[in-house]
Amino acid sequence: MNKVANEANGGLRVLVVDDERAIRRLLQISLTVHGHTVYEASNGQQTLTVAVHCRPDIIILDLGLPDIAGIEVIRRLREWTQTPIIILSVRDREADKIAALDTGADDYLTKPFSVGELMARMRVVLRRATTLEDKPIFTSGALTVDLTRRIVKVDKREVQLTPTEYDLLKLLITHAGKVMTNSQILRQVWGPGQEDNAHMLRVNMSNLRRKLEADPTRPIHIITEPGVGYRLRAD
Repeated sequence: MNKVANEANGGLRVLVVDDERAIRRLLQISLTVHGHTVYEASNGQQTLTVAVHCRPDIIILDLGLPDIAGIEVIRRLREWTQTPIIILSVRDREADKIAALDTGADDYLTKPFSVGELMARMRVVLRRATTLEDKPIFTSGALTVDLTRRIVKVDKREVQLTPTEYDLLKLLITHAGKVMTNSQILRQVWGPGQEDNAHMLRVNMSNLRRKLEADPTRPIHIITEPGVGYRLRAD
């Protein structure tokens, strides 16, 4: 384990996991410049140990680790912590993204990457963690949802949703900014055993978009992640 501390300024505690020293060095410099405390790990076992002892606010994790597969690292972390996990990997296949997100990762960024985009993704996943706890009214652009009264408005005009459409929207709000895979959405809205019913999801999502989007063919609230799932935009 290596640690670069910047504790006095109240920044985040970030665990960077990658077997490439150059990537760790890049992130170490970039994150400390922004006032964060950086912990490093180069393999899966080290990651699990550091996460227990240092309790990071966010974990940036490569999937291609030399000892334990990144997917297994996510699975073991999720047994005891909900710390946000952003995957940073050279693997860009849809199957890899879906597997990581289904296992419990919060977001997925492929290499080569922009440090600016990574920082933006970090802000989104951390903001999402407190969306429902601190803000019973969710707002994104023209969309406003009062979660306590189940009132949905677009441009201050109330929109009537079916119970299923509302459940879909609430799930996306709960994970605003995060990619939700098709199977995750189907399992949580319709229950176990429905994970393969992609047609039902497409129909309901299409109906929801017609009610929320100014132009459903060019959605700005509910974004499609091709072959993976959906993401609700978080301002």
